[in-house]
Amino acid sequence: MSAIEETKTEVRVPNAPAAAAESASLITRALNLLSSVKFGVTLLMLLAAACMVGMLIVQQNVDGFDKYFAALTPAQKFLYGKLGFFDIYHVWYFNGLLLILSLNIVLASIDRFPSAWTYVARKKLDAGAYWLRGQEQSANVRLQAATREEVVGKIVAAMKSVRLGTRVTEKNGKTFVFGERGVINRLGAYGVHVALLTIFTGGFLTAQFGRTGQMPLEPGMTSDEMTETVFNVDQLSRAVYQMPFQVECTDIEQTLMRKDGTIMSDNTLDWYTRIKIKDPDYGERDAVVHLNAPYDYRGYRFFQASFIANGKARGVKLRVTPQAGGASEELNMPRNGKATLSDGTLVEFKDFSANFSVGGEDGEQEGTYNNPAATLAVTPPGGKATRAFAFTPEMAERAPFAKQPVAGYTWRLVDFEKAPKAHILSVQKDPGSTIVYVGFALLALTLAHVFFSSHQRVWALIEEKGRGAYEVVLGGNTNRNQLGFGDRFKKLVAATGGEPFEVKKS
Repeated sequence: MSAIEETKTEVRVPNAPAAAAESASLITRALNLLSSVKFGVTLLMLLAAACMVGMLIVQQNVDGFDKYFAALTPAQKFLYGKLGFFDIYHVWYFNGLLLILSLNIVLASIDRFPSAWTYVARKKLDAGAYWLRGQEQSANVRLQAATREEVVGKIVAAMKSVRLGTRVTEKNGKTFVFGERGVINRLGAYGVHVALLTIFTGGFLTAQFGRTGQMPLEPGMTSDEMTETVFNVDQLSRAVYQMPFQVECTDIEQTLMRKDGTIMSDNTLDWYTRIKIKDPDYGERDAVVHLNAPYDYRGYRFFQASFIANGKARGVKLRVTPQAGGASEELNMPRNGKATLSDGTLVEFKDFSANFSVGGEDGEQEGTYNNPAATLAVTPPGGKATRAFAFTPEMAERAPFAKQPVAGYTWRLVDFEKAPKAHILSVQKDPGSTIVYVGFALLALTLAHVFFSSHQRVWALIEEKGRGAYEVVLGGNTNRNQLGFGDRFKKLVAATGGEPFEVKKS
C-alpha cells in the first residue's frame, strides 16, 4: 500500500447519523439551558442589576439630566455612554435580557407543566397502607360499624368537616377515600409566569414605542411638540416629536405657603396648568394638570415637571388716580387682561417684572420680588397707546420716576398674585402602561395565591377486620404550610370518631 493510500485510509468522515446525533445533542443542551431554572434566576439577577443602574444613574429623559451630565468627568461620560447607562431601558442588551428571560419562562413552563397538570387531571385516588404510613402525616384508627358503607360515610363526613373535597373508589376489594383541597395551587407558578410575561410585554412596548419629552407652556402659548434629550456618545441633543393634537395654555397658577415668600419649590404647595386641547379628530376640551393629578389623553400623560422661575403676576390690582384731581379708581386685571376707566381710557396689562431695573432685565435672584412693577398700555379715547409702569407705593416713595403721571393718571400697584413665567410639563406616551399595570395586579394575586394557599391531599384505606370492626389507615401530604396541614390532619382524625392505635414496626 502506498503512502497516499495509507493517508486516505486514516481519514475518517463522520457518517450522517453520527453528525445528526451530535447536532441533536447540541440543540438538546441549548434547550435544557434555556429551560433551566438556575439560568432563569441568573437572568433575573442580571436584569435586576441593569435596573439598579437605571436607578443610580440619571436617565437622559429625566428632568435635571443636563446638570447631572455636566457634572460627570469626561471618562465617566464616555464609559457610561458606550455602555448605554444613560438610557439603560432602551439599550440592546436590556431588551436582549428581557427576550431571553421570556423565552426561559416559556420553555420552563412547557417543560414542567405536564407533571404539574397530572395533579389536576390524573389524581392518585388509592394508596397502600405501607405508603400511607410513610407520609408526612399518618394515623391508624379503629371504627365500629354495621356496614362498610357506614364507615365510608363517617370518613367522608370527617373530610368534609375540615373542608376537603372527597372521592370514593374501590380497587382489588379495598375501599379508598381520597380528599384534597387547593389543587390549583400546583399551577400557581404558571400564573406567576403569565404575569411576568405580561409585565415584560408592556415594558417592551413602552421601550420601543413610548416617548417621554417636555413641553414648556406659558399663558397664550400653543404647542403640538415635545422635546426629548438624545445622547450620542458624549454629545447631547434634543429630538422633537410632534403630537396629533395641539395644547394651548390658558392659565398657570401657583399656590404658595407664604404670600410674601418666593415662588421657588420650597414655598410652594401646588402648581396648576390650565390647558385646552385642540384635536382635529375629537374637538376641544379643557383640562387642568397639577402636582399630584396628571392628565391622560389619547395615550399621552401630562405631568407637572418644573417651571421657569422668572417672577411674573397672574393678576394685578391697580389704583389709578387722575392727575387733575378727583376720586381714584381700582382695577383688577388678569394676566394679559384689559380694563376701562370711567372716562373710556383703555388699560391693558402687558407684562410684569419681579425686580424692575431701569433699562435692563430683572437683576435679582430668580423667584424673588424685590421691585415689582406692572407694564401697561394706556390708550385714551381717540388717542394712541402709551406705555406706563405701575409701581408699589413703597417704590414710588423711593424713586421720583415712579411718581410720574402717564396719560393724565398716576399708577400704583396695590396687590398682585405671584406666578412663574411658564410651567414645564412632562409628556409621556406609554403604550405599555396599562399592560404593565394588569401584569403587576396579576402578579400580586398569583403570588398571594401561591404563598398563602397549598395543595393538601389525604387518603383513607378502609379494611374490615372482623364482624363490625374496621381499621382505617389515614395518610396525607402537602406542598407547603406543613404546620397548617398538621393541624387540619389532627382535626380530621378526631372527626372520624375512631380509636387511634399504633402499628408495631417489624
